[in-house]
Amino acid sequence: MTGANRGLGTEVARQLAALGHTVYLTARTRSDAETVVEQLGVPGLVAHQLDVTDPASVDRLATTVESEHGRLDVLVNNAAILYDTWQNATTADLGTVHEALETNLFGAWRTALGLLPLLRRSRHGRIVNVSSEGGSLTNMGGGTPAYSTSKAALNALTRMLAAELRGDRILVNAVCPGWVATDMGGPGGRPVTEGAAGIVWAAALPDTGPTGGFFRDRRPVPW
Repeated sequence: MTGANRGLGTEVARQLAALGHTVYLTARTRSDAETVVEQLGVPGLVAHQLDVTDPASVDRLATTVESEHGRLDVLVNNAAILYDTWQNATTADLGTVHEALETNLFGAWRTALGLLPLLRRSRHGRIVNVSSEGGSLTNMGGGTPAYSTSKAALNALTRMLAAELRGDRILVNAVCPGWVATDMGGPGGRPVTEGAAGIVWAAALPDTGPTGGFFRDRRPVPW
């Protein structure tokens, strides 16, 4: 579980652990991950450092999971940054756009590639990319160019991975949690528990479940 030291990521990790899963709750610093695990007090949560922009950090996580479990059943790519409400595409700082892409797209891609050998060892492999309706081309307008572009690209990655991993029986889906009251979403959104539920659903899909889809509250969202 990437980006799990606050908000939506913390709640998804909590819900998965409550269902009996062993969950690697990761954050960019180990101390942040350990603090959340201690606060939650839920059996099955394991704190681990992970910076999705650092290949060596991804490799260390893969080595740990392999040595302790030999496989990985589910990867939830939740780490995301820069909901850039102050920007427009016509005047965007491309450095800011690049920064968002590095975490929101390449970070998820890098982590998926690093953990893919372990996912292939699972009989029920799942990849859940936490996306946003802001990345829907159907509904896209102006504003938040860094965030929206990165999420649209993440949706494209979801489709490609789903097609290429179908033969390995790994289901890959994107999930929009909706507007959730988190540090990024701001006040006024719905409870974090509700936004997390759709991600947990995608993580626990049966083998006959969908792949290559984009969902919110278990229902398809237009690409």
